Amino acid sequence: MKTINVILSGGVGSRLWPLSRKSRPKQYLPIFEGETLFQKTAIRNLSFCEELLVVGNVDNYNLSRKDLEKVEIQHYREIIEACPRNTAAAITFAALASHPEDILFVTPSDQLIQEGEAYEEAVNRGILLAKEGFIVTFGLKPTRPETGYGYIEAAGEDVVSFREKPDQTTAQRFLDQGNFYWNSGMFCFQAGVFLDELAKYEPNVYLKSFTAFKQINGNFLREDLSLEIPSISVDYGVMEKTEKIKVVPSHFVWSDMGSFESIYDYLVENGYPKDDLGNLVIGTDKHTEFTGLTNTILIETEDAILVLRKENSQEVKKIYERLEKEKPSLI
Repeated sequence: MKTINVILSGGVGSRLWPLSRKSRPKQYLPIFEGETLFQKTAIRNLSFCEELLVVGNVDNYNLSRKDLEKVEIQHYREIIEACPRNTAAAITFAALASHPEDILFVTPSDQLIQEGEAYEEAVNRGILLAKEGFIVTFGLKPTRPETGYGYIEAAGEDVVSFREKPDQTTAQRFLDQGNFYWNSGMFCFQAGVFLDELAKYEPNVYLKSFTAFKQINGNFLREDLSLEIPSISVDYGVMEKTEKIKVVPSHFVWSDMGSFESIYDYLVENGYPKDDLGNLVIGTDKHTEFTGLTNTILIETEDAILVLRKENSQEVKKIYERLEKEKPSLI
């Protein structure tokens, strides 16, 4: 038995357009003390795991390789997806590539986490529960009524329910109630236990993923076989259905860096300049003035400019989805 950090790195970061593109998703942007979120993830979990396994996609695996080379991580395995099939399939590939008793510590590649005692306690507890045969998720104690995250309702380490992203009123109720946690998207379990539960609740995902994995060419999966795999999240496919679920209530500082509001808060906390009304510029050294605006972010890249209120950050995904149809060259 060994513990493997499975890093999922297939996302495109649609809520961070135009900084994040398909050719360079948000996890590869070197704007976090000169490092990328992908690099920080790999480094953060070295002390917990004997092995690193990266599940990426055909569009960005070279970025992962370059990032790991820069931080001098030389020993790792990789699985390269031909097309996005969501997290259930990505994790299944990692489990199929591992010994059934191996502990998989599954982490997204695009989260910012404050290392320290609270993080160590949570991870070590998750690994211990996984060794006992549980499928473990990590819930973060909410600090605000956030509408951009899913929630886990808990009774101690028992999961009562999973909740979708709530509206503002519901999010405030979750915060006031005290037993709701942000769903971190981090998981821990034995590879064999996960595969058994997946086969039980989503047999088609299991069988199609198994077929695709058995035909892998080196590190590369075949597109024709991959397209047959149902595209569902691991939360929907396994976590919300299994009776072996446990949650580790966690208190480390965490953000999925999934919006410009998160980026804004991070930059301001680290001394990035803003004007007296909270307006901030990213991506250009041009002199910029704001008038009649507060908490506004201007983002400039070589081929696009985005201007938004910090509070409207979740709406960027709608712009991304529209551009996918109207101007795909911009994404």
